[in-house]
Amino acid sequence: MIIGVASIKLYAPWVHSLKEKRMVVKSIITKVQNNFNVSITEVDEHDTHQTIIIGISCIAGTVALASSTIDKVIRFTEENTDAEILDIQRDIR
Repeated sequence: MIIGVASIKLYAPWVHSLKEKRMVVKSIITKVQNNFNVSITEVDEHDTHQTIIIGISCIAGTVALASSTIDKVIRFTEENTDAEILDIQRDIR
């Protein structure tokens, strides 16, 4: 069993309240969950309005499949949000 994990740090300069941030985060999470069989949630910076850190994990049978799934989720996230990706950390175990 191979576990793929990633952390995506996003910057959304137009967000000025936690309510706006929650809407952005919920939109991203829902879109990813509807398209991929992964676990995804906001993992840090809960009280910072313009910074979003999302954690993703998947389980696969091979390293290649786990890596491919994480790559696809990152690409999908980048294409489906107006927020700027500041940092991506990933690990395959």
